[in-house]
Amino acid sequence: MTRALVFPGQGSQAVGMGKELADAFPVAREVFQEVDDALSQKLSALMFEGPENELTLTENAQPALMAVSLAVTRVLEKEGGFTLTDKCDLVAGHSLGEYSALAAAGTFAIADAARLLKIRGQAMQAAVPVGVGAMAALLGLDYADAVAVAEEAAQGDVCTAANDNANGQVVVSGHKAAVERAIEIAKEKGAKRAVLLPVSAPFHCPLMQPAADRMAEALGTVAMNAPAKPVVANVTAEKTDNPETIRKLLVEQVCGTVRWRESVLYMKEQGITELVEIGAGKVLTGMVRRIDRDLSGTAVNGPADIEAFLGAL
Repeated sequence: MTRALVFPGQGSQAVGMGKELADAFPVAREVFQEVDDALSQKLSALMFEGPENELTLTENAQPALMAVSLAVTRVLEKEGGFTLTDKCDLVAGHSLGEYSALAAAGTFAIADAARLLKIRGQAMQAAVPVGVGAMAALLGLDYADAVAVAEEAAQGDVCTAANDNANGQVVVSGHKAAVERAIEIAKEKGAKRAVLLPVSAPFHCPLMQPAADRMAEALGTVAMNAPAKPVVANVTAEKTDNPETIRKLLVEQVCGTVRWRESVLYMKEQGITELVEIGAGKVLTGMVRRIDRDLSGTAVNGPADIEAFLGAL
């Protein structure tokens, strides 16, 4: 069985995440301490105890989700002798999860990934004043139809497909009025559901250009190694292991579409049969089943998951 490791994005955070890992494994505590030190912030306390409204702030949720993913990765390595180079063929992550994937594959140091994601969260939040932008999930329309809805809804504003998550599960992003128009047009075109998402900014659309500029600057200061295994990039849905290409694609990713459905299908084309979700929640595992039932999906986020996964290797 050929395996890809995939790393979750925003929306998978929950108060209490990582606490079981920290209680059970010293190496997990070391990861959380390293992230706390890099950010000069007790992010681990926020992850373990909340409050939820602070954890959900994008500047906290992004590095927190990476921290949990890297804690799971380090536990697999230390407790189970799981090596990325031997036990998987590709890595990928959903939006911020791409940074987690790259940190797991050795492109970034954990401390650098934490600082980059803090900056990314702050820059994405600051790019658009609160209330100006919005995002909406369009369920039951395929990607081409959702793109057509976004184009029709724009009417001089910004409205684009932000995430192509799975079959019939597309997110649009842009100016609030345009996104609200997209909801109504989608319903007229037969969407099963079309709903505004509880997000603080319109991610992955051209309104994020100030954040992309900030990330170009931040990424330019960080040392990047070739990943131990190629990463399937969000914006191309193809693999690369070239650090300079990865740097450029991470900048493009801020405004670009997260092509997750295509990325999963590309991994299947590359011979992948099993996707293992590393970190908080089970969102990507659920998407795998929607995208292609021939692929198996497993979520590994707590001590019991780790034991079961290592036992099955």
